[in-house]
Amino acid sequence: MPKNPHPLAPSPLKGEGEKKIVLASGNAGKLREFNAMMADLDIEFVRQSEFGVSDAVEDGLTFVENALIKARHAAKLTGMPAMADDSGIVVDALGGAPGLYSARFAGEHGDDAANNAKLLAELQNVPDAQRTARFYCCIVYLRHADDQLPIIAEANWAGVILHQASGANGFGYDPLFYVPTHGCSSAELPPEEKNRISHRGQALRKLHELLEKAG
Repeated sequence: MPKNPHPLAPSPLKGEGEKKIVLASGNAGKLREFNAMMADLDIEFVRQSEFGVSDAVEDGLTFVENALIKARHAAKLTGMPAMADDSGIVVDALGGAPGLYSARFAGEHGDDAANNAKLLAELQNVPDAQRTARFYCCIVYLRHADDQLPIIAEANWAGVILHQASGANGFGYDPLFYVPTHGCSSAELPPEEKNRISHRGQALRKLHELLEKAG
């Protein structure tokens, strides 16, 4: 049986008023994107850190496994519905790296500047035609920690790695990710447009559809 709700937890998904879901992440940029994308559904995401929940140990071998580990960890410790994503950038010239290790590519988790610097160094002598890459995102939703039928949505976003950072929006590898369809980096896109076309935006829309079908 799922654990009783955390004493500070907002109302779970079902019921009157605004729906609140614990987001298994401490990333402020990700929180803004999730809330912006799901605002029309009257859903608000609350970071797990607000309930004293630390990060789960991400020892899965795939993006899907890691997302499930994070969501289950947050749901178990709060007694709330939980959502988690595992995402990363897959660079063809690096054999798929950083991949699962995108957030800690340079060693320390979440050091965007160091991660970007290492990626540029790894691709220093790689020509433009071989700098293809894609962002991948898997999002999972758990009704409770013991949910055996998680709702899972996945999406990809193709692009090219630039030779230097460009743009001030977004976070992570956004300044290095050139979007051919828009002729600029992900960090140069208006937030609304990025949310519409990004890997996370696509996955969230798929999740929205799946949630509606699930009732």
